[in-house]
Amino acid sequence: MSTTFDLIVIGGGPGGYVAAIRASQLGMNVALVEREALGGVCLNWGCIPTKTLLKSAQVFETVKKAGDYGVNVNLPTADLPKMVSRSRSVVKEMNAGIQYLIKKNKIHFIAGTGKIVGQGNVSVTNADGEEIVYQAPHVILATGAKPKELRNIPFDGRSIISSSEAMMLSRIPVSITIVGAGAIGVEFAYFFNALGSDVRLVEYASRILPLEDQEISQKLKKSFEKKGIAIDTDCNVVSAIPKSDKVEIQANIQNKKTVFSSEIVLVAAGIETNTSGIGLEDNGVEVDRGKIVVDQYYRTTLEGVYAIGDIVSGPALAHVASAEAVLCVEKIAGLPCSPINYDNIPSCIYSSPEIASVGMTEQAAKQAGINVKKGSYPFSASGKAKAMGDFEGGVSVLYDEDTREIIGAHMIGPNVTELISEIVVARELESTPREIVRSVHPHPTMSEAIVESLLDLEKASIHA
Repeated sequence: MSTTFDLIVIGGGPGGYVAAIRASQLGMNVALVEREALGGVCLNWGCIPTKTLLKSAQVFETVKKAGDYGVNVNLPTADLPKMVSRSRSVVKEMNAGIQYLIKKNKIHFIAGTGKIVGQGNVSVTNADGEEIVYQAPHVILATGAKPKELRNIPFDGRSIISSSEAMMLSRIPVSITIVGAGAIGVEFAYFFNALGSDVRLVEYASRILPLEDQEISQKLKKSFEKKGIAIDTDCNVVSAIPKSDKVEIQANIQNKKTVFSSEIVLVAAGIETNTSGIGLEDNGVEVDRGKIVVDQYYRTTLEGVYAIGDIVSGPALAHVASAEAVLCVEKIAGLPCSPINYDNIPSCIYSSPEIASVGMTEQAAKQAGINVKKGSYPFSASGKAKAMGDFEGGVSVLYDEDTREIIGAHMIGPNVTELISEIVVARELESTPREIVRSVHPHPTMSEAIVESLLDLEKASIHA
């Protein structure tokens, strides 16, 4: 294999492999360096396997309620090993698909750990410790992130675990405490609760999903507590000490010292960037609070070196990394480009109920002095939701009465992770509520909720 390329990408996740494919499409000779499995955390230990497990939990819940739909079945049981096996099978298939795309696009795959060793030079060390230096005028860093470990709750891989171990458990835990009520925490809270575990969800902030709209957080809290999930906010976990068959947890909950225990503690307190050991400091690549400093086209402070995905500022989401990858490569290729609008990035959480949002929250809009108007529609009024037997939640849309723009949307309920895209596209095209309303939506569908919420801005909703 040649050691000289037009572009070298370090990291094979949804940022890295997408960058490599797009660069190859544009005629570049590309090398992709990855030390583990293609697809990164998202495909192997994040987005894909978790959603596969969540689907299993949803099927289990649906079967338990089959009698409500006129279907008589015996009492089902949850087989966690089979669920895990299915999730790993899906991962394997998806991984093979990416390998096929790498070959199809004639990308040179290099297995090993890559790092910058000077401008235009990348050192790759393979599993045998052998080191080879490759050259390219352009290098993209896409090394991603890993689960964050808390100093006072260190992982032991058995009773104190990260999300990676949580996806590989051999049996359903009797009880589990989940530290952190962001997207990862609430997804696992739903999953283990659905399978029958006694779940306790604790959050340092004053509410679960602290980055989401307050109304959404309140609705999810109410839904979770109805399912039997215990929730503690304003909770600072001081320590977690493994005992013989449980973990003893000491915490300050709303300034009150509390001691409780669980069989397993899952730490879901965010992520930590993979920026160490890739040659940043030695080559003048600026880093600020764990994130590589880049401009709007992902150029770092070292000429010819770029960074995308979780290692730069912005939402740590797979679809963001992929969008950054395409923009970065097209800018390198000299194509006309516009920076990504980070105010229009959708966020999706795949618990049950699902949650999706884009744009400003109502609280942020009011604090910014925006003359905000809110239109809402409950799924309890939706014919399709009623027919599905799943009508929890609804849609809310925020509108700036001065600029006549849709400034945000917040949804909770069935299929909202699919519905949010309509608002994302509408905002990108600067569509008005009237234009969306006049676009005839099919009946009966969940998408009618968007029309009804926009009609509600003028108090003209037909079905609510």
